[in-house]
Amino acid sequence: MKTRRLPLPLLVAGLLASAQAAIAVESRDLRFDATGYRVVSVDLKRETLETHWRDADGNPFATIDALRHWGEAQGRRLAFATNAGIYDSQFRPLGLYVENGRTLRPLNTVKGNPRAGNFSMQPNGVFAVGRDGRASVVATGDWAARGIDAEIATQSGPMLVVDGRINPAFDEDSDSRKWRSGVCARTPQDVVFAVSQSPVSFHAFARLFRDELGCRDALYLDGTLSRIYIDGDGYAGAPPMMVKPYAAMLAVFDE
Repeated sequence: MKTRRLPLPLLVAGLLASAQAAIAVESRDLRFDATGYRVVSVDLKRETLETHWRDADGNPFATIDALRHWGEAQGRRLAFATNAGIYDSQFRPLGLYVENGRTLRPLNTVKGNPRAGNFSMQPNGVFAVGRDGRASVVATGDWAARGIDAEIATQSGPMLVVDGRINPAFDEDSDSRKWRSGVCARTPQDVVFAVSQSPVSFHAFARLFRDELGCRDALYLDGTLSRIYIDGDGYAGAPPMMVKPYAAMLAVFDE
């Protein structure tokens, strides 16, 4: 029996296509306006995005490494993780938090509380994935009316981009710069996370999401301590000496 061999260009193209098809969590580095960022896209048609806060004993996982080790004990490989938003001094999410369809923290509608820091900047919002597998970023004031049956959700603030417009509270000339992380749902199945590799202003970070990543609505997750973990690539974002314990985290596990 004779075996038909494919021409080398076709063989290479086929291998590349297979490799691309296997990528459901895509990580890349980019530069935008002279600032470096790590950007991660999660394809919800092929991967499940999860929220994780506390272990079986009720203690916050606190670190991505702890979450990774927990996953390994369950026979699960951590493919991606990042901090899920702003939290209080008791390591509790400061706003709405939903895990496995259960609301563990209620929607926070308090405005102008200086102790809430960036969370209280308006509008703030919610990132959620519904039980139907559709992701969205919604301003807090619109959350109830949207009637989303959330499988996971995290509330944070401020919104970076609202309906295609940069949050008007941001000053383009601000000299307040920090490591920052955020999220958007570019489509209902295409979730995009980004973390800055150096300190950046709110306005510049919002422009990344709107002008470079093509997001009409984007939510700030946190700053200073923010990091993204990708299996095989390690960490990006804030340097180790800036990192403090987290509360909730967003993650993708490969079974």
